[in-house]
Amino acid sequence: MAVFTPVTNADLGDWLQDYDLGDVVEFRGIQSGIENSNFFLTTTHGDYVLTIFENLTATQLPFYLDLMQHLASHRVPVPDPMPRRDGSLFGMLHGKPASVVTKLEGAPELQPAPAHCIEVGQMLARLHLAGRDFSQHQPNLRSLSWWHEKAPSIVDFLSGEQRDLFESELAHQAAFFGSADYASLPDGPCHCDLFRDNVLFAPGREHARLGGFFDFYFAGVDKWLFDVAVTVNDWCIDLATGVLDPARVDALLRAYQTVRPFTPAEERHWNDMLRAGAMRFWVSRLFDFYRPREAQLLNAHDPGHFERILRERVKAASQVNR
Repeated sequence: MAVFTPVTNADLGDWLQDYDLGDVVEFRGIQSGIENSNFFLTTTHGDYVLTIFENLTATQLPFYLDLMQHLASHRVPVPDPMPRRDGSLFGMLHGKPASVVTKLEGAPELQPAPAHCIEVGQMLARLHLAGRDFSQHQPNLRSLSWWHEKAPSIVDFLSGEQRDLFESELAHQAAFFGSADYASLPDGPCHCDLFRDNVLFAPGREHARLGGFFDFYFAGVDKWLFDVAVTVNDWCIDLATGVLDPARVDALLRAYQTVRPFTPAEERHWNDMLRAGAMRFWVSRLFDFYRPREAQLLNAHDPGHFERILRERVKAASQVNR
């Protein structure tokens, strides 16, 4: 959500002529993130987020926006894309696809307790089940084939120990992804990036309540277990070490499984999928760190964070297999 593509007030006014959103009251860039240009937009009709997509094409974009619209219609709290006057959910701004979605209530909870994990786990399961009748299919674009594609551009930056870990985990995941058990795992539309800063909690009478999930622009059809693993690898760890917090892990997994119980194959391969979730973000953070794009406001994340998480998950697997 860095600002790669600047937008002036005049640009905005012209572009919004194709919407029925009222008059602009406030407009400002969002500084966090590294993939798209995002802006808070307040009009006389309400609060929205304007996104200019820097990498997704006009051909790819309908999957993400239609998925959000589908989930919103199934009462999953997600940003709802606003239609233009011609019914489309996006238009072109400075030669790039752009959309306006509703702004959710609340703020991220960056120090989650088990109670927050319970709400996230239940809603993630609801999201998965709500997506079962979504007709479009777009694979997770940052899965195993993408890791292999980006590996040559980043391995030269790694130390010997890092390279050994990187290559051994690629081999492990290739074998896992190619297995019959992996093929049997249930799948469907997944968020694929459900970190703490992509979930909002709004104030409630007794405790904070879930405001919703947002930033679906890494979403894709993948194994549901992968989505759970990505979520646990962020919500249920000590950030300094990557070590899992058993209380938060138990809270999130129990809550998820009250809505959708794991299959036996999912239970067997839980640690393999935790490793896959860690590997996915280690690769992307290495790529963003060593092969950065120019931006007005850019905050590249530390790739060492997911290296530590992956090492912890590999260590846990070795202890189980002794």
